[in-house]
Amino acid sequence: MPPLVEPAAELTVDEVRRYSRHLIIPDVGMAGQKRLKNAKVLCVGAGGLGSPALMYLAAAGVGTLGIIDFDVVDESNLQRQIIHGQSDVGRSKAESAAATVKEINPLVEVIVHNVALSTDNVMEIFSGYDLIVDGTDNFATRYMVNDAAVLLGKPYVWGSIYRFDGQASVFWAEHGPCYRCLYPEPPPPGMVPSCAEGGVLGVLCASIGSIQVNEAIKVITGIGEPLVGRLMIYDALEMQYRSVKVRKDPECVLCGKNPTVTALLDDYEAFCGTISEEAQQAATGSTITAAELKAMQDRGENIFLVDVREPNEYEIVSIPGATLIPKGEFLNGSALEKLPQDKRIVLHCKSGARSAEALAVVKNAGFSDAVHVGGGVLSWIKTVDPSLPTY
Repeated sequence: MPPLVEPAAELTVDEVRRYSRHLIIPDVGMAGQKRLKNAKVLCVGAGGLGSPALMYLAAAGVGTLGIIDFDVVDESNLQRQIIHGQSDVGRSKAESAAATVKEINPLVEVIVHNVALSTDNVMEIFSGYDLIVDGTDNFATRYMVNDAAVLLGKPYVWGSIYRFDGQASVFWAEHGPCYRCLYPEPPPPGMVPSCAEGGVLGVLCASIGSIQVNEAIKVITGIGEPLVGRLMIYDALEMQYRSVKVRKDPECVLCGKNPTVTALLDDYEAFCGTISEEAQQAATGSTITAAELKAMQDRGENIFLVDVREPNEYEIVSIPGATLIPKGEFLNGSALEKLPQDKRIVLHCKSGARSAEALAVVKNAGFSDAVHVGGGVLSWIKTVDPSLPTY
């Protein structure tokens, strides 16, 4: 694989001192370090994967680092997002990450994009960088990142984490497959839980994030065999790595012989379907706020409140009076026999997506007046009882 960027003109005395352990590696050497200095890398997300990626990209001497993230640091981030500290809670993630990067390596130029990545700005932002490191955690953004990278002819390093499992690859349509070759269609809504729903082992972020940086260095300098055309799968519980070949799909709608996707989609959220069409229909006109639920309870209304989250989530925090019946029991039908016929069914989850899916099942079973709580238990904590822990 050819080096991605040309080498910089020279390294300063300070840079030679700082990067000496790279310079004495024959495969990297002065030429490789000059290429790193001349590289412009954008990290999409300053969260679980972005944290170790940004820190090691900075330490490695990547000359220009872009950071895009519109979120703020939350206390629940600190278990894995090591680029942030306790004093950063409430601060912009992009600004917090930039400060840490400058502390690690003041020789790096840092560009902060404190905005949400969207179809309106992704092409313009990506065009200023040589390589993209994708640290996103949702399918809509992943497909948008892939499409923009392919349309701009740029390689990007992808990573994914969930509980104890991680994946990583390099997608570069000029030399191999793109993300759509591996995953032509997003999974059905609700099929793959997010880390916010299912959790993630904090140190897994470091394992996958470091692989992403390793691949970025190889692509930039032209050394080794990057994960182009290969998917690396990591199981932290079994401590096993395995590699799966990924072939370029000649019929890929984006990078195939006769592409039908020649521009960004209008709506990636709609393409990926955050919740199913049935859930959307069920929730229309049947969604209440957390404050409305509290008012119903205060009035003593005849309701049956159901928490459709998992037992470990219920142990963390719960809405008073809720009965735990996980969403899976609604999908397999076993939950229906637990629902009383003489009470109005009110469902909730963490944020509202899973309860909407359960609501569709309940309504189809004849509970026509059933509702669910928009925003779920997070909304309850925010608007009703801020003393409860969030997660």
